Amino acid sequence: MKAETFISDDYRPAEDEPFMNDRQLEYFRRKLLAWKDEILDDSRDTIEGLQETTRNIPDVADRASEETDRALELRTRDRQRKLVAKIDAALRRIDEGEYGYCEVTGEPISLKRLDARPIATMSLEAQERHERREKVHRDD
Repeated sequence: MKAETFISDDYRPAEDEPFMNDRQLEYFRRKLLAWKDEILDDSRDTIEGLQETTRNIPDVADRASEETDRALELRTRDRQRKLVAKIDAALRRIDEGEYGYCEVTGEPISLKRLDARPIATMSLEAQERHERREKVHRDD
């Protein structure tokens, strides 16, 4: 087991330090874990809310409105469930020493991109190429 790396709360990865050093990895690990905890807390709140608000509403329009709200909330939670899987995959990449490198080119993903989207698996350029190819194939 690797010793824990200590970083201050105001630490931000910088371009002038070695890429994906222990401090940067710890920064992104903490960021990913905090994001996952936030999503799981929101999910628990949703489940509790849905259990508490189950009631028989006699007005058809009010019932339809509430069911629409519930469906939207459940769709949001499903998207977040998929996001948790991506967060877990990013945490695995950290543990395996693959985090921060583009899965297509093998080049480092920019720190700005990782800070904005810590689950990113491709560099911005590779992602743009991927999206252009995807758009071309969708148009066929």
